[in-house]
Amino acid sequence: MQTFIIVIIAAIIMAGMVYLHRRHWGFNKLVFLALALGIIGGSAIQLLYGPTSKTVTNAIDWINIVGNGYIALLQMLVIPLVFVSLVSAFTRLKAKTNLKKMTANVLGILLSTTAIASFLGIMSVIAFNLQGAGFIKGMAANSTAVEAIKTHQETLKDLTLPQQITNLLPTNIFADFAGTRSSSTIAVVIFSLMVGIAYLWLRDNQAEEARIFAKGIAALQGIVSRLVKMVLELTPYGIFALMVKATATSSFASIAKLGTFIIAAYVAIIAMFIVHTLILLANRINPVTYYKKAWPALVFAFTSRTSAGTLPLNVKIQRDSLGVSSPVANFAASFGLTIGQNGCAGIYPSMVAAIIAPTVGINVLSWQFILTLMAIDVIASFGVAGVGGGATFTTLMVLGTLNLPVAIMGVLIAIDPIIDMARTALNVNDSILAGVVTAKNMGELDYEQLGDRKNIVANEL
Repeated sequence: MQTFIIVIIAAIIMAGMVYLHRRHWGFNKLVFLALALGIIGGSAIQLLYGPTSKTVTNAIDWINIVGNGYIALLQMLVIPLVFVSLVSAFTRLKAKTNLKKMTANVLGILLSTTAIASFLGIMSVIAFNLQGAGFIKGMAANSTAVEAIKTHQETLKDLTLPQQITNLLPTNIFADFAGTRSSSTIAVVIFSLMVGIAYLWLRDNQAEEARIFAKGIAALQGIVSRLVKMVLELTPYGIFALMVKATATSSFASIAKLGTFIIAAYVAIIAMFIVHTLILLANRINPVTYYKKAWPALVFAFTSRTSAGTLPLNVKIQRDSLGVSSPVANFAASFGLTIGQNGCAGIYPSMVAAIIAPTVGINVLSWQFILTLMAIDVIASFGVAGVGGGATFTTLMVLGTLNLPVAIMGVLIAIDPIIDMARTALNVNDSILAGVVTAKNMGELDYEQLGDRKNIVANEL
């Protein structure tokens, strides 16, 4: 009966949001409302029943038909969207020189910000005096977490970092389209780039065949775009359900015990958001306007913990709200999904490595260690999985390369979902930032669509 009551209340709240949507409430308002109601509802459920009670487990299971169903629909679109988006970016290129400039800009932003994120992660550990892992003394690793780590370790077993990078290459593209590997997305990205380059050759040598191919890709993109729009209509309801789950099942006791680590991680993440803001200012882009437009994607990334699932919303916001040209938006969003994630491949691995290193006698204040860790983080960021658990996989790659023990991760994973929410939002913001800055540098940013009045006037003058 208690489970039934909780589910009915959640259904009434979502029905209320449907009513507000029909009353023409703005998308951003609904997203914010869903976030607030999800936090309040989930916290109330945990306070009443506890995070592990059968009532909570059953109720969340039913409520997350909406949340998990929404993520499943978005993940369904990821591989088709990556392929179509990247190939269409090539078919829309006016000149080959644009490809080089676009690639250099996008990768330059993604990788340089990952290096900065790695440095901030190390500095946060030092600032909060977490090195040596004394703050987890007496705490036991969760058995489920240990199993998850063992599974990830088995995947990386006997592979050096160069071998792990080689493993990202596609060997059976149909298997990768089916998502059979953790690195399937980056494999599809590589295949899409090769198809795009082949198209450019075809355009120069067999114009008629190239025109037919481009027309087919345009039609396919139209279908995929329509599917994306249909699924994104469900965003506020998905966010509500996911936020209820996050706040109802994340133990307040675990959060309290590992509170210092959570605070240190959030400080590093906030500092990286400030770096993103400084990059916007350096490129004369109004940060207030930018974040107002990017807000729905960041909120969904925060609640869903999946960069891959945010991809459709990421592309849509870049293209339709921020004024980024379609080729650049597709390129930046797809690359940002698998390369240079600031949160999962920059801050988190460097924090864990800096915490563990002193336990084996390494001086984390050594510039040699800091620069080595930053370089490994950047290299390991190629092919990071844009789903929950991606940070664990990347961190194990980094720890394995540095020959550091992994047992401490079994304790940290207990509160990983709390940190992963902010990490994912940072990852998505970095890919959007890369798109906006690249479009600006290439002269393909529509300031009028962005709503940046200052730059509109400057361009007119």
